[in-house]
Amino acid sequence: MLKVKNLKVGYGNVPVIFDFSFEVRQGEIVSIVGSNGAGKSTLIKTISGILKPTAGEIEFIGERVDTIPAYKIVEKGIAHVPEGRQVFGKMSIKDNLLLGAYAIKSEERKAKLLKDVYELFPILKDRENQKAETLSGGEQQMLAIARGLMSDPKLIMIDEMSLGLAPFLVDKVMDTLKLIREKVTVLLVEQKVQEALEMADRGYVIQNGRLAIEGTGQELLESDIVKKAYLGL
Repeated sequence: MLKVKNLKVGYGNVPVIFDFSFEVRQGEIVSIVGSNGAGKSTLIKTISGILKPTAGEIEFIGERVDTIPAYKIVEKGIAHVPEGRQVFGKMSIKDNLLLGAYAIKSEERKAKLLKDVYELFPILKDRENQKAETLSGGEQQMLAIARGLMSDPKLIMIDEMSLGLAPFLVDKVMDTLKLIREKVTVLLVEQKVQEALEMADRGYVIQNGRLAIEGTGQELLESDIVKKAYLGL
């Protein structure tokens, strides 16, 4: 579904991603893990078109997307749930969700998408007229994911889902990914290495902008590199 080939990305003259390649297959949960500052968010911003690569290619369902603007990438079927949730605090939950569907022209389709995300996250339905800022951190993360699903994506990319959440909320939000994967392919970019790899079909470890190791989620959890660098074992 997604193929990233020999990607290089930087900010001005400062390179951040070096010759990075990976792929995501339809129906998978793929985790890209690494420490803070390793280049994870830069990578996901480049796939969604916010940043442009200095070299390399990004293909989505057989079509290059690294040369088109970000809004076109959304229309192709890639949703990006940003780090820090970035909900519109003064707007209602329902209006936040409808903003996620800005590219959907059919009102009937929007209504169906709204119904689907309310079934997935019933608490958002219960509070749809509340301001988004009144939600807890975990609830705001659910809103951010639901808003991404409102664009009717084929692939949803979630950046640092666990950031700022208490451990029990991390488990709760992670559980929702298992439900989401029935409808959409998931690319998870995450600092919490153990949690991300436990639920991943496959994973990639990024260190200083470079691919360090790849494998199934279980293979990476058992690798000496991951145990020493991220799990304290």
